[in-house]
Amino acid sequence: MINRSAPSRVVALMVAALLSVAGAVTVASPEAVAAAGVENEGADCAVPGLPDAGSLPANARLPDPFRKLDGTRISAKSDWRCRREEIKRLSEKFVYGEKPVKPASVTGTVSRTGITVNVNHNGRSSSFSASVSLPSGTGPFPAVVVFGGFGADTAAITAAGAAVINYDPYAVGREGTPRSNKQGAFYSVYGSASGTGLLLAWGWGVSRIIDVIEQSGGAILRADATGVTGCSRFGKGAFVTGAFDQRIALTMPIESGSAGVPIFRGIPGEGAQSLSSAYGEQPWLGDAFGSFTSSPNRLPVDTHEMVAMVAPRGLFIMDNPHITNLGPRSASVAALGGAEVYKALGAGENITYWSDVQDGSHCANRAEWRTPLQQNIQKFLLKTGNAAGSMRISARAAGNLADWRDWQTPVLGDSGDTTAPSAPGAPAASGVTATGATLTWAASTDQGGSGLAGYDVHREQGTTDPRLGQSTTPSITLTGLTANTQYQVYVRARDGAGNLSANSPPVTFTTATGGGDTSPPTAPAGLAASGTTSTGTTLSWTAATDDTGVTGYDVLRAPGASGGTFTQVGTSATTSYGDTGLTPSTTYRYQVRARDAAGNASPVSNTAQVTTQPGPSTGTCSAVPTVQTQWATGYVVQPLTITNTSTATITGWTVTFTLPAGHTLTGSWNGTATVSGQTVTIRNAGHNGTLAPGAATTSVGFQATRPNGNTALPSGYSCA
Repeated sequence: MINRSAPSRVVALMVAALLSVAGAVTVASPEAVAAAGVENEGADCAVPGLPDAGSLPANARLPDPFRKLDGTRISAKSDWRCRREEIKRLSEKFVYGEKPVKPASVTGTVSRTGITVNVNHNGRSSSFSASVSLPSGTGPFPAVVVFGGFGADTAAITAAGAAVINYDPYAVGREGTPRSNKQGAFYSVYGSASGTGLLLAWGWGVSRIIDVIEQSGGAILRADATGVTGCSRFGKGAFVTGAFDQRIALTMPIESGSAGVPIFRGIPGEGAQSLSSAYGEQPWLGDAFGSFTSSPNRLPVDTHEMVAMVAPRGLFIMDNPHITNLGPRSASVAALGGAEVYKALGAGENITYWSDVQDGSHCANRAEWRTPLQQNIQKFLLKTGNAAGSMRISARAAGNLADWRDWQTPVLGDSGDTTAPSAPGAPAASGVTATGATLTWAASTDQGGSGLAGYDVHREQGTTDPRLGQSTTPSITLTGLTANTQYQVYVRARDGAGNLSANSPPVTFTTATGGGDTSPPTAPAGLAASGTTSTGTTLSWTAATDDTGVTGYDVLRAPGASGGTFTQVGTSATTSYGDTGLTPSTTYRYQVRARDAAGNASPVSNTAQVTTQPGPSTGTCSAVPTVQTQWATGYVVQPLTITNTSTATITGWTVTFTLPAGHTLTGSWNGTATVSGQTVTIRNAGHNGTLAPGAATTSVGFQATRPNGNTALPSGYSCA
């Protein structure tokens, strides 16, 4: 970080004052005023060579944000600065493309109504502007950059005392362009064939706005109190912008969806917009990401680490659990994973994730968010509040971080810790059975400063010494051991920096012969189907018996009257099960097996065969659009309400409408959209195609762009 002298700062402010005219400050030189922060604090860090794409191994778990490229883990809070730089470089290489450093010249103006930005670099130049809306008062004001002019609760922002900078990302990086010919202010400087995607280009534009605010002298806007927000595609942009510019004090992405907050590894399993769709819809992501759309497990980074890049600054993620296409479950995992870094840095109260909302409309202003929004502005921009962040995750789309990580969060000291804990005492074995044992030992101590984090319990077994378990206390109950087997076990202590102690003295014990519950339940009997419709059936059977009790049943299904493989389609704690989502006029076979508490499975039951009813005759439906929000260059239709207007249940629908000339569909959700010329066709998704008479679905929506000033909207909606 550059430390400029106080006299230089005074001279700079005097220069800025002399340049002030009619409420505007014109900045003639990028060196006119000292910076009020650093865009990237780790720019001076020595980063080892990054891996090549072809050498990346597959890893279904989230990468360890605390593990450096050299394989060691950070042990001090001060180490995070350079670890963050490693994550930044990996993210640029494999996900977003490169964000160039500040150009050679950035100049512009700041007034009470707008900001202009002029960039010159290596003989190329570009310009763009943004409008400003000030709150009441005299200022100088903190400001929130609002991407795209919609989705953010601007009334709540200004009421909290912050200005709103209305930023048009398309002026910096346009959508609707091929990757080989990207357009906008960023690409005018760095070339239309740049491998950098729109999200980071948009973030570069916000960074240049902050440059101009820094140089303006602070009479109107404060350079040390900038936030960013936006919804949907602009939520993606706000998220990436906040991750890559450390001058941004508060980052607030809203319903960002695929290519935004949700972990890349979770998107395929959740059924959100696919990575290939997000990559192909617009050049949001960097060109290099194209090789990972079908194999996100090969990525050496994931979005929980982009969340971590914001730490310890303010982060308020707003999400919608009602639209699966947005990947809210994967987003909650990203937030939980990134929050571990916040906690390790002692900043756990600076992150909020909030998906616990009632209204499912896309990009709506929500009452649930208004108070935490203003609290975050007060805390991070106005510096007048101290409300703690929270994780308000909706039960509709709650991710489980434990399913996605195999690393633990270290206790980071205020300085480097390379001192290992003392060795644990010799363990003693008790309660030995055929499949388990309890071990206790004298606790270790840690003198390195990072604190004792726990213990690893290993079996002495040649050169491998497999780990049998972990514990945070000096005892553990081992399970899953093999009967009539000798075990030699030792313990190692771990501290918060990842240092491991020497081995404890070993303990040897032999598990008992036999024992445990190895008897499976009897097979369920009398499996039968009833109430079969065109899309579902109800199964029932006679209960199985077991010497220790049946805990549940697995339901198996195979296609056709013969052949095909039985696969598990569900479980039941009772003697019945309703299977849904079946295909009309199709034959299926079912079997059931019982399980007991020890995990023993019974033989399968008899086989029940069903053939679903024919689908109802095609009914009629209607499609009614609601324009949720619109701005000069685009709009969102949410919901597009599809109603079954017939007297019979329909099992699918197709909506067709016409876009005005010059309009482009840029996204849709809860339906499959195809475009031919200006004609758009949206077909139902798997979960919303079946509608009873009079029933409707309100989960469908879409977004489109249009020429600036063109106020036309789609027309000719039909449904069949």
